[in-house]
Amino acid sequence: MRPHRPPRSLTHLVSQVEHRLTARLRAALEPDGASIEEWRVLDLLSDAEGHTMSELAEYALLLAPTLTKLVDRLVSDNLVYRRADAEDRRRVRAYLTPRGQDRYLLLRRRVAAHEAELAGSGALAGQLSDLCDSLDERPRTTAR
Repeated sequence: MRPHRPPRSLTHLVSQVEHRLTARLRAALEPDGASIEEWRVLDLLSDAEGHTMSELAEYALLLAPTLTKLVDRLVSDNLVYRRADAEDRRRVRAYLTPRGQDRYLLLRRRVAAHEAELAGSGALAGQLSDLCDSLDERPRTTAR
């Protein structure tokens, strides 16, 4: 029998789920020596369109200095390369190398297997995506 718990807020429940999912994903990526942040960067770059550092930081949920260190390591490991943006030479875009694409495909299989273990994850992912979009569209309110 489970101990009685007070009702949890939506924010608390989502945080608990995020912590548990992150721990499981970390364990799924661990055999390949990959971090969740590396996975997120490779995942975004897998579209072969090239992305700016600010796009990568937003998608990977990293601050710019941390992302820069990660991308530097991925460049050193020949998984990612950088090129000046064709339209704005002041900006840099990152792309996967062929080796990076291979690593992405390997990790994608790990992540897909991890997500397949979660019953109903497809429907839940859609709902969470809708919730994220809804939160982005609504102005933030401040408590008084």
